[in-house]
Amino acid sequence: MSIHVALNHVTHYRYDRRVGLSPQVVRLRPAPHCRTPIVSYSLRIEPGEHFINWQQDPFANHLARLVFPEKTTEFKVTVDLVAEMSVYNPFDFFLEPEAETFPFAYASELAHDLAPYLAKDAPTPKFAEFVASIPREPQRTIDFLVEINRRLQQDIRYLIRLEPGVQTPEETLVSGAGSCRDTGWLLVQALRHCGLAARFVSGYLVQLKPDLKSLDGPSGAESDFTDLHAWCEVYLPGAGWIGLDPTSGLLAGEGHIPVACTPEPSTAAPVSGAIDPCEVEFGHTMQVTRIHESPRVTKPYTDEQWQGVLTLGEQVDRELQAGDVRLTMGGEPTFVSVDDRDGAEWNTDALGPTKRGLATELVHRLRQRYGQGGFLHFGQGKWYPGEQLPRWALTIAWRADGQPCWNDPSLFADEREPQACTAADAERFGAALARRLAVDPKWLIPGHEDAWYYLWRERRLPANVDPFESRLDDELERARLRRVFGAGLDAVTGYVLPLRREWFAGEAGPEWISGPWFLRDDRLYLIPGDSAMGWRLPLDSLPWAEPGERQALITTDPFAPQAPLPLPASVRSQPRGWDPHRAGGGFAEGGTVAWPGSAGGTDLPPLPPAGEGWGEGAGTPPALTPPLSRAAGEG
Repeated sequence: MSIHVALNHVTHYRYDRRVGLSPQVVRLRPAPHCRTPIVSYSLRIEPGEHFINWQQDPFANHLARLVFPEKTTEFKVTVDLVAEMSVYNPFDFFLEPEAETFPFAYASELAHDLAPYLAKDAPTPKFAEFVASIPREPQRTIDFLVEINRRLQQDIRYLIRLEPGVQTPEETLVSGAGSCRDTGWLLVQALRHCGLAARFVSGYLVQLKPDLKSLDGPSGAESDFTDLHAWCEVYLPGAGWIGLDPTSGLLAGEGHIPVACTPEPSTAAPVSGAIDPCEVEFGHTMQVTRIHESPRVTKPYTDEQWQGVLTLGEQVDRELQAGDVRLTMGGEPTFVSVDDRDGAEWNTDALGPTKRGLATELVHRLRQRYGQGGFLHFGQGKWYPGEQLPRWALTIAWRADGQPCWNDPSLFADEREPQACTAADAERFGAALARRLAVDPKWLIPGHEDAWYYLWRERRLPANVDPFESRLDDELERARLRRVFGAGLDAVTGYVLPLRREWFAGEAGPEWISGPWFLRDDRLYLIPGDSAMGWRLPLDSLPWAEPGERQALITTDPFAPQAPLPLPASVRSQPRGWDPHRAGGGFAEGGTVAWPGSAGGTDLPPLPPAGEGWGEGAGTPPALTPPLSRAAGEG
């Protein structure tokens, strides 16, 4: 995904008489270390009668040495190049360990090689005051460079200065203003006085109008443009030369095309040479033109290309419809925090301090915007190789016909607020759910952490490490052991209710059924981990059965005609009481339960409201354990 731009640069000198030109040196060819790919380059010189020799100076810059045998009334230099503006991350570099923290010293051999770039001008009052104000306490090298670059951008006012030459750092600081070459040279000298090798850079700056306006901060150029520019490069062991642009306060990017990088500004001039005395008229033009644009996210296609895509899509749709081919497509947009987009939790880490909270806020806003009447499900997502735990997935489900699935959003729990649910709450909820689904609450199974595993894990800890302390290398394992040992190995983690949907002959519709799980151990021990217990059930320890003995699971054909969804009122219509003597043990449809010996149950008190369990004073039924007449499923 790149944009190819053509840069045209014309420098034109007109003389009032025929003059002789000394050898002229032109430094307008991209330097060998330029990170922006240069697709093509040409240099055209007028007058046509001249000799050209391509050379390289001691710093590996390309030089065009021009010799003119005849006198001339003009001297014209035309540069044409095509650059591939492929975006790259200016922070994508490696630092040697000894250079990661500023201040640091170069190795003796390296310091010898960098001697020209460490030469310091004599300090002057204002410049010495500025250098003394630069913090020298240990800090990350990249943070130090970003801060000093940003400081100059804020303290030195940019101006277009047509006078030749470069201001001294003292002049720039006293006036508080300067051109790009003045601020660049000031940064070079400041870095050298801090012990860092730095060089002056002359080159082209290409800035393209962004496809979209920035959500925060400046949006960049209002139109495509290019100009001659100057900045600074600092040498970092492991990374090499890194560009800093104090005019913008940014690191050099793909728009910075260096043509000459030297220890002193005087040896980086675009054109240098002597002429006979005369009056000179100087002309200078630059322009940049986009000659190729790859489709990209922010500007995928031109109007003509997009119309072609739509036409082709309609043709494909007609062919798929004629062949009765039905397709679905899912999307996976990626969101990052606008306040900390470079944080580890938004780039490499599965979790972090703010990701889950911001995701919860986003899903509530999306539900309000797109899924009115929908319900939320917070569950397990993908499990990537190398990660201890699976990711999570937040789901919004709503009906396309506008009928509500959920009426009261205030009942959704907010994970950002502390919760105080216990295992006893889980037991009450499970019992109430069983009664609401017309199954016997006795099939509710308590789940425990695997005591044998954690006893083994504790025995493998070093003798001087306590699971409640923070000396374990693995933070997740430390938190896991602390949680389990803090609660006690005999504590109940939660409850499981085996369920299956079954349709019985003679019944008006499907019903929920439950039954026992026959486990190897007396207790249900969960698989060790941090996920919700529903994903840690020991399903592999359930009794094994021949494939032919297992109940067939017949799913609905996804291509079968779909009936309209029922109305929400009919979906919410649920039985309200558990009748042990109903076939298989189930619910009575009315508001009373048929107790043993009663005449239809009409002489008994009403059940608790829907969703509540049998509690103290709520009419606790007698202990009844009738056999379950319907076979229990496999869970």
